[in-house]
Amino acid sequence: MANILIVDDDQEVGNFLRYFLMEKGLEVYIAYSGKDFRQLFVQRAYHLALIDVKLPDTSGLDILKDLKEQMPSCQTIVMTGYSTVKVAVEAIKLGANDFIEKPFDDLDALERTIDHLLANKATTAEINIDELARQSGIVTEKSEAMNRLLTLAYKIAPKNINVLIQGETGTGKELFAQFIHQASQRIGQPFIGINCGALSETLLESELFGHEKGAFTGAAKERKGVFEIAEKGTLFLDEIGEASMSTQVKLLRVLETGEYMRVGGENVQKTNTRIVSATHVDLAEAVASKTFREDLLYRLDVVKLVIPPLRERREDIRLIAEHLLKKTGLVIQLSEAAAILLEQYEWPGNVRELSNVIKRAISIMDEGTGVITTKHLPKKILSGKPLLMEKAKSSEQSFEEFLRHWTDDMLGAWNDEGKVEMEMVLNKVKLLEREIGKAFVMKVLKETVGDRQDAARRLNISMRKLRYLLNEKGQPSIK
Repeated sequence: MANILIVDDDQEVGNFLRYFLMEKGLEVYIAYSGKDFRQLFVQRAYHLALIDVKLPDTSGLDILKDLKEQMPSCQTIVMTGYSTVKVAVEAIKLGANDFIEKPFDDLDALERTIDHLLANKATTAEINIDELARQSGIVTEKSEAMNRLLTLAYKIAPKNINVLIQGETGTGKELFAQFIHQASQRIGQPFIGINCGALSETLLESELFGHEKGAFTGAAKERKGVFEIAEKGTLFLDEIGEASMSTQVKLLRVLETGEYMRVGGENVQKTNTRIVSATHVDLAEAVASKTFREDLLYRLDVVKLVIPPLRERREDIRLIAEHLLKKTGLVIQLSEAAAILLEQYEWPGNVRELSNVIKRAISIMDEGTGVITTKHLPKKILSGKPLLMEKAKSSEQSFEEFLRHWTDDMLGAWNDEGKVEMEMVLNKVKLLEREIGKAFVMKVLKETVGDRQDAARRLNISMRKLRYLLNEKGQPSIK
């Protein structure tokens, strides 16, 4: 018989879950506080724990950490209200298997979730993630950051919450949006994408909300908008930061009320469309510069997924290139020398640029050779700067190894009774400072699944300082 632990300070919720789970033949134990949890925790092993995020004497996230560290086989579900969904997403990043919102409106869904976790179908979930990623065109294998991001996207996909995808141009934001749609309950409904930066204000509003006949010049007949067409599906709003302030106001109304009106119309329409938006800019900075509404950002950014640029997951470059070659249907291979050059290039255009390079190489290679060599690559890759030695070292050795080597070098200089190269010593101190700063930033970025704003908050530094530590910007001025 499975042991179930409920951690919730609401006795009514505890009693409800007790009877609900006992009817399934499960053994149920209830902790109404962190103190109760600590007493129950040491008494037996638990197969599943349902944890409220808000408790009178502790945080549900702290309890989750204790469970994951000391009882890793215990499956965990975080219970939350809508206003604390961001906390629930944080819990998933910390290892929670799922989260459910209070009140429990769909008991069948709750029962399915519990049954699924008690059956310990983690392997099934991993297979599903791999299959959906492949179907969506997302190629990754070795990148730990991408695998964590896909896991998070998979877990939040069935929830009826909006998602904001952030990433540089060409990183595959629409592919992630399709992945979320494929993994959601809306799989049988339409998935429609709109690029907000490619249309004028009038045309964008017409595309989104539809228009009545004669609403503007050229509106010769009534037309449905994508909110109406994708009524129960997923609407992907790419480059949402490019939408005008007027369009932003109308989008905000849809997100708050589920209502909109066609351009030139008078009748209120209803929609149940899920919004997945994307941007290559920092919307928080756009809010600060008053080009984006803060209340709209709050509605869109219920969950944020930050896709790392290709240069930060070089371990996937060769795999993606081979995938692109396979898609052509031709028997073409990548030479080792060409693959190494591809892995060393910085890829400012990310996967889209890599795709164009592969297409170009295929078009100019000799017919019948079947191998892409360095001569088929563009000059920008052939003449591209090799990776900095420090960067290459950090990819080949752990931070701990770097510290050991640094310490050995410094002790060697200290114990050397001969001439001391003081300039070399001071440079090594600067190198240590650089590497420590970067290592801590990368560590926290992994914990936040690439969310730079969250990472900066945890490190108590500004975004500018974070970019500097990653060697992306010049040194910040000292005030």
